[in-house]
Formats: sequence, structure tokens, C-alpha cells
Amino acid sequence: MEMTETATRWLTDAEQCAWRTHLDVSRLLTHQLEKDLQPFGLTMNDYEILVNLSESDDRRMRMSDLAAATLQSKSRLSHQITRMENAGLVRREHCESDRRGLFAVLTDLGGETMRKVAPHHVESVRRHFMDLLSPGELSELHAALTPIAEHLRGRRGKP
Repeated sequence: MEMTETATRWLTDAEQCAWRTHLDVSRLLTHQLEKDLQPFGLTMNDYEILVNLSESDDRRMRMSDLAAATLQSKSRLSHQITRMENAGLVRREHCESDRRGLFAVLTDLGGETMRKVAPHHVESVRRHFMDLLSPGELSELHAALTPIAEHLRGRRGKP
């Protein structure tokens, strides 16, 4: 259905304010967390991959599952994994049950990097997000964002 000028539900001033604040917080927080990971030679994408692998059985995930978990295209993830392989953080292994399938595997260096960086990252998350909100505000934020997250998860892969 094509939207016409009269059919458009424009944002109210309050909605516009909330939307733009959300965008600002999202961009600024991601930028700050990224900046705080730089001294460790990691990006937020690197860290997210390390977290996913460190929390997986046998510290490994199929590349296709890791791409889905990190919302990256398979080709983008492949480039990311190549860079992380060159740094010694992960390695690729062939899948015995599916010759075309590949696993990304957390190396010992990757695990040690995760153990070293995680406390700093958590402190950054606390300093720039958690500690700025009361327990009640955190609860309200979680309640407000949960239906949005569920809606968007349900739309993944849909046009």
C-alpha cells in the first residue's frame, strides 16, 4: 500500500523527542563503548563475537549461526573472522557433518583476551549506562524495550 500525505501518521512532538533521544543515546553509547575497547585493539563487533563464542558450547559456533547472532551478513562476518584469525583470537574449523559448513572457534588467546577485556567493558557499560539510571528506571526501560525487541526479532529475515 502506498502512503499518501494524508495517510501518514506523523510523530507528535513527544514521539519525535523520544525517537531522537533514542537515536542519540544509541549512537553516542555505541561510540563510547567502541572508544573504550580501542586500547585493547578490539571493536564492538570483535567483542560481540568473542562473547558469543565464549558463551557457546565448546567455544565454537557455526559461521551461519554466528552471523545471525551478530546481525552480520555472512560475507561481512567472514571478513571480520579473517581479521580476528590474523590476530590469533579465533580460528575456523571445518564441520565434519557438513563439508561446506565452517565453525568459528575461540582460541586460547581469544579466551584470555575476553577474560582481560570483559571487566573493563562491563565497567564502561556501568559508567555510561547502568549507573545513570535508578533500579526503577532500569526496570521501566526493560519493560518498555522488551515488546520492541520481540517485535523486531520476529521480523528478522522478513522484508
